[in-house]
Amino acid sequence: MRSRSSITQSIIGFIVLLIASQVFSYYAVLNYALLPSLKQFNRILSYEINLVMEENARIRKEVELGIPEAQRTAPLRQALLLRLGVSVRPYAGIYEQEFEKSFYLDFMSDEISEELGSPAEARLSRDSESYLLWIKLDSMPNWLLKVPLSELTQDEFKPFFINSLLITLLIILGGWGFIRWQNRPLKSLEEAAISVGKGVIPKPLEEKGTTEIREVTLAFNKMARGIEALEEDRRLMLAGISHDIRTPLTRIRLATEMMSEQDRYLAEGIIQDTEECNEIIAQFMDYLKPVDQSEFEAINLNALAEDLYRAVENYQEGASTDIGSPAPNEKFFEGLMKCQVTYDLDENLPDIYASNIPLRRALSNLLVNAQRYGDDWIGITTKSIEQGQKVQFILEDNGPGIPEDQIESVFEPFTRGDTARGSEGTGLGLAIVKRIITEHSGEIKMENRPQGGLKVAVTFKAHK
Repeated sequence: MRSRSSITQSIIGFIVLLIASQVFSYYAVLNYALLPSLKQFNRILSYEINLVMEENARIRKEVELGIPEAQRTAPLRQALLLRLGVSVRPYAGIYEQEFEKSFYLDFMSDEISEELGSPAEARLSRDSESYLLWIKLDSMPNWLLKVPLSELTQDEFKPFFINSLLITLLIILGGWGFIRWQNRPLKSLEEAAISVGKGVIPKPLEEKGTTEIREVTLAFNKMARGIEALEEDRRLMLAGISHDIRTPLTRIRLATEMMSEQDRYLAEGIIQDTEECNEIIAQFMDYLKPVDQSEFEAINLNALAEDLYRAVENYQEGASTDIGSPAPNEKFFEGLMKCQVTYDLDENLPDIYASNIPLRRALSNLLVNAQRYGDDWIGITTKSIEQGQKVQFILEDNGPGIPEDQIESVFEPFTRGDTARGSEGTGLGLAIVKRIITEHSGEIKMENRPQGGLKVAVTFKAHK
């Protein structure tokens, strides 16, 4: 899976480039430094082998001629071979076994064969002190040449690999730190943008980092201030409009109270219309009012479900029935008393971090919809998911449901599932619910139940 994180992609790209540069560096060193040196070494080694072969041939010839040993020894050559450490061993016994177990060297075998003009096989082994080079010549099939590489020990390679590894790690760590430092303002910018998306305008971001990031941060701060100013202007304008509209509505309501008994039926219709207008205005204001995060506290969804149960009992007894704002009316409770309401509450349900009144408003709106469009049953479920990391509040009914192509659009303002669930309401209820839940960093999902009706699942992060 391809990572979309800027830091991860930068680190991966950095490591790939580093590895590529290391590979090309080793390739360049190998081809332009090591191989020429190795060729020179092979040439010198070939001279040594020729010297050994000539010495052996000279000794055999002098033996055949009957020259005494004291007279046939060449002190200079003997001293040179002794100094070089080149010796001849029979191709048998332990020498043969050691030769066969040694590592075959392709490049050196080809180079020595070319220098000597005769096929040769070079192998490398290691004793307790240093590396040994074994050479078998076709011209000397029963003999092996043993060349000790006393200057080349295993410890010679350790500093090279350790230093290479340390340099690589330091470069990677330094690059990671630099990229992280470079991306830190972007992370703050991302978090601030998410807050703006939820309707919360953050404090101005500190303008730091590279020139490009500073310019982006400056532009974002200007945009955030502009959005905040527009929101404030909109709230003031709608508050003024609300006041200006409610004033004549209040006068109309007072006028209807003074109408004669003969016109009472007309007065009741006017009163109902004015109440609907006031409800529409209230929903407008609810939709535009952001959630105040300073009012967030630990809340248990089971307590809200139990409040609903007590509200129904209180309605039967004539007591307070407040379960949300705005509070459901008598029609809601009369309909709810005709429904079978089942509860399945998780006793070990974690708390969530939320504002009490807006959360009650959102859940009560969902409950009003379930009672309004359901048939005779409502199911309320609470549970924890993802190993207690999240909490779900599930509300189900057995009504007609909503057409699949309209499910996503019902959360938009002034949208209703008219064809399936009637046209009652202003079309702002679910938009208000969606806005409140989003500002609580929650999710809402709506789907039709296989057995009929609608299922609404609201998910919040558990509060630790």
